[in-house]
Amino acid sequence: MSSFLFVVLQLLITVLWLLILGRILLSWVNPTMSGPVARFLMETTEPLLAPIRRFMPSTGTLDFSPLVLLLVLGFLMQIVLFH
Repeated sequence: MSSFLFVVLQLLITVLWLLILGRILLSWVNPTMSGPVARFLMETTEPLLAPIRRFMPSTGTLDFSPLVLLLVLGFLMQIVLFH
């Protein structure tokens, strides 16, 4: 694979990681997730989180799908960095 492709993958993984982290932090401040920033974060991250939620057991009000996705993205970043 070309070096350019690895740089693009690193950038994509980093952006996704930051979007998920932003969603987590914003949910602590704005639990209703109202407003344009919250709507943007919900629309961009929900397609990635929904499939994870389907396979995880219900934990009541705690949603561990962002944590799982952050761990997966971190694992992918390690693979990309140490290709």
